[in-house]
Amino acid sequence: CLKCADAPCQKSCPTNLDIKSFITSIANKNYYGAAKMILSDNPLGLTCGMVCPTSDLCVGGCNLYATEEGPINIGGLQQFATEVFKAMNIPQIRNPSLPLVEDMPEAYHVKIALLGAGPASLSCASFLARLGYSNITIFEKQEYIGGLSTSEIPQFRLPYDVVNFEAELMKDLGVKIIFSKGLAMDGMTLRTLKEDGYEAVFIGIGLPEPNRDSIFQGLRMDQGFYTSKDFLPLVAMASKPGMCACHSPLPSIHGTVIVLGAGDTAFDCATSALRCGAHRVFVVFRKGFTNIRAVPEEMELAKEEKCEFLPFLSPRRVVLRGGQIVAMEFVRTEQDNDGNWREDEDQVVRLKADVVISAFGSILSNNKVREAMAPIKFNRWGLPEVDPETMQTSEPWVFAGGDIGGLANTTVESVNDGKQASWYMHRYIQVIF
Repeated sequence: CLKCADAPCQKSCPTNLDIKSFITSIANKNYYGAAKMILSDNPLGLTCGMVCPTSDLCVGGCNLYATEEGPINIGGLQQFATEVFKAMNIPQIRNPSLPLVEDMPEAYHVKIALLGAGPASLSCASFLARLGYSNITIFEKQEYIGGLSTSEIPQFRLPYDVVNFEAELMKDLGVKIIFSKGLAMDGMTLRTLKEDGYEAVFIGIGLPEPNRDSIFQGLRMDQGFYTSKDFLPLVAMASKPGMCACHSPLPSIHGTVIVLGAGDTAFDCATSALRCGAHRVFVVFRKGFTNIRAVPEEMELAKEEKCEFLPFLSPRRVVLRGGQIVAMEFVRTEQDNDGNWREDEDQVVRLKADVVISAFGSILSNNKVREAMAPIKFNRWGLPEVDPETMQTSEPWVFAGGDIGGLANTTVESVNDGKQASWYMHRYIQVIF
């Protein structure tokens, strides 16, 4: 099967390694060697092996993709090799070719802060530590690590012990994590970090607030309405042992559920709702099947679990009875000859529902957090202006990546943002010192 293993991953994948060598190592039962190649290029190699959209990346570029036997399952092989390595319980060690920590130049002892403990920050911190930096601190507002990988990707897709395993590899290199402390908490701002002596900062806080449609204003969970930012963390806290000490039960979902959206998060909400007791789940979205943003693997899983898809519908009104959701009204959407989407108010569809879950994406709307990021400039979408090559903001000492940078749509792209940022943070620090 090695005849097609010379097809590299696309640029957005940080595991842009020699795939032929990696597969050869597995074929020779050298699982340690395979895992070392993977994790050297991608510190979150196991997470990405489990949730990465391989059909769009490495598998999609395989030379056997159009043949009868099909492409090599590169993501599955990556997951296998890194899971074997995880079971070996081998710590990550500092590069032995580097001088002793105390003998490193002054620049390698500067204080570096990373805000948020999601994939982008874990990646950035890992690469900075591998370069020899010894004073790296991650500030995380929650009491768990992993960001959206922990709070919004269900346990059956990404177990918490996988996220924790990769975080422990990072901590083996001396990276410190401070929980329950984040941007705009206890007076923390970019200015206070600068005053505290931090020479470089990476912002990887994600997009913490849901993009909530105006028709849902005032609706609450006890009425049957959830945003994905409400629902998925509740599922995670109840189903991911080790994430927190809360031991909370799964959300009680019954009857018919409508999930609004066509991204990965919407399909995670749909499959999770079934596991929480839903009898029937509809995934409703404004455009057609060719416009679905979710990766094919997510859509196939939802199909297998008998979720029902309803395209070309735009939400109009939530119907309440006795303070509880009983239905939703939609209007039909159509695409005109110029490719523009319009809504036909004459075509109205009404669906009975007991629960509605809105998964219309995420935004940064917290003014305190935005003020804490002063004086960096924001773009027209209300996100920090970020150079797509260097991941640098308008303030040369501040870098950003992941969802907050507006460039990453998947976990693997967030990891790559952190990887890129680490190199340019290194260059910046070396110049100023």
